[in-house]
Amino acid sequence: MTSFMANADTPRSILTFVVSTRQDGSGGVDHMRNDGPAYSLQILSVPPDHHPGQIERPAFGSADPAHHFTVASAQELSREDFRNQLATNISGRIGSNRDVLLYVHGFNTGLDAARFRLAQIVTDGRFGGIPVLFTWPASDNLLDYEAARESATASRDALADLLKDLSDVPDIGRIHILAHSMGTWLTMEALHERAIAGSPSLNGKLGLVMLAAPDIDLSVFRSQLAGLDASHFSVLVSADDRALSLSRTLAGDRPRVGALDPRKPADRSALARLGVKVYDLSGKSDGLIDHDAYADIPDVVRSIGMQIGRRRIQDEDVTAVLGERPVSNDVTASPLPSATAAAPSSASAQVPAGTVPSSPSASTAH
Repeated sequence: MTSFMANADTPRSILTFVVSTRQDGSGGVDHMRNDGPAYSLQILSVPPDHHPGQIERPAFGSADPAHHFTVASAQELSREDFRNQLATNISGRIGSNRDVLLYVHGFNTGLDAARFRLAQIVTDGRFGGIPVLFTWPASDNLLDYEAARESATASRDALADLLKDLSDVPDIGRIHILAHSMGTWLTMEALHERAIAGSPSLNGKLGLVMLAAPDIDLSVFRSQLAGLDASHFSVLVSADDRALSLSRTLAGDRPRVGALDPRKPADRSALARLGVKVYDLSGKSDGLIDHDAYADIPDVVRSIGMQIGRRRIQDEDVTAVLGERPVSNDVTASPLPSATAAAPSSASAQVPAGTVPSSPSASTAH
């Protein structure tokens, strides 16, 4: 399958804003920072021979940008610099290129895995706006589940602050959020905080909130949705998700939202009462664990990209959009089946030209 690249012979560079509550981003023990989140501007490199649904990394030895995902550069920022750089990079953009995609990863995810997953999603989903990664001490040890939950709890204020910072940037269009696994719980907590603070819509900028394999208790999810507009939310579930089956066991046999089965009347009814869109990925993945289907299946990633790439009504009169071109119908994926709402139409998304940003001076990433 053809990769979405600016040039088929050279790596694609993706300018990415990163906010981290990890103490050590170099592969050490995963602990919370004790001096607030770290901010950075990073350039992630996607290899020209990238295949959709994959993250190409070396089995051993150093990564080669010609064949592997790499970090080309990273520049530390203060919080004020972060906001200023974001405003600068948004300024002058038109249409959906003004949008932000905020990615919040799940449990058992290291820093490299998180940022390369975002780069893969941006590439495969053909997203033309600004990607932002919120990374937290999710551990890379399956035995540290409870410790990771505590880290997620400790990180929610930082994520809520990031949501406020994003919503305060004047030229930002929509703020889309893609969260995975335990990161969905963290995301819902942060959004709930913003709702309590009087900004449930993020100053009218909240776009789509896509929760992939949400590791959230059903009753907790209902309470988190209180005060939020459920029409913004989509949930990607799979009855085959073995990771969520383990999470259910650890939680005292309480069902996780991401493992509910829309084919079962009781589960379908419970999902329908939430008021969110529900997409069933059961049986669509060939993986053993089936917890990363949202990003591993090319058609699913393309469908996600189609949803967040749609123009708003106020943008429909824009006929010449810098850096955008339509997707041909033979590339767009068919809509995912919906359990509680009509499936989205297969309208064309808009694809960025993929201009390569200039590299900032490299320094230690967090």
